Amino acid sequence: MRAPPAVRLVRLGRASLGASLRAQAAGAAALRGPGAAEEPERLVVWEPRGPVYTAGLRGEEEPGLAERLRALGAEVARLGRGGRLTFHGPGQLVAYPVLDLRRRRLALRAYVASLERLARDACRRLGLPAARALPPPRTGVWLGDRKLCAIGVHCGQHITTHGLALNCCTDLTWFDHIVPCGLEGLGVTSLSQELHRHVSVEEATQAFLEVFQEVFNCNLIEEPGVEE
Repeated sequence: MRAPPAVRLVRLGRASLGASLRAQAAGAAALRGPGAAEEPERLVVWEPRGPVYTAGLRGEEEPGLAERLRALGAEVARLGRGGRLTFHGPGQLVAYPVLDLRRRRLALRAYVASLERLARDACRRLGLPAARALPPPRTGVWLGDRKLCAIGVHCGQHITTHGLALNCCTDLTWFDHIVPCGLEGLGVTSLSQELHRHVSVEEATQAFLEVFQEVFNCNLIEEPGVEE
């Protein structure tokens, strides 16, 4: 029986947005370059070092919003992913799978559904059996009308970048300054808030990586992180 393919796990720990983008760009370039067929896919996992607001391709900002967010001490960036304005910060597990969908014979919509299943099952493994994905236009993983995990991806030449952000012990007050993902009247939550105990990024990462290997049928092989 053929062994599952290896996916390189790149743990950045607490890192800047720039470091995470460089790590995923290096993985994507390898999958598009010479010898790509022999190049392993990658999974970049990290925790934001400081508060960052990011807007996707559909992120239409109200006038002056970026300046107001920067005045709070946050970084503001526009990224080439799907989705709208959201927040990343300490206490959040961010994962960027860099996968070859053609190699996996996986359509983009099916890939997004796999990410939702991944985040949902990780949350359930951590003690939230009610975690679930909802029909479009809502993406991500929810508990009732509270969003627990945001998803925003990009796919170019069959290679995926960006991914998902799971609130573990995030300071949720940062979300008060925006309409998260453009969804009016809906809230955000975290594993710590729902489980009524502190859930660290490290604890959530362990469950997440276990489920990742199941959902994407692979073996994670750890490699050193990328230096700042």
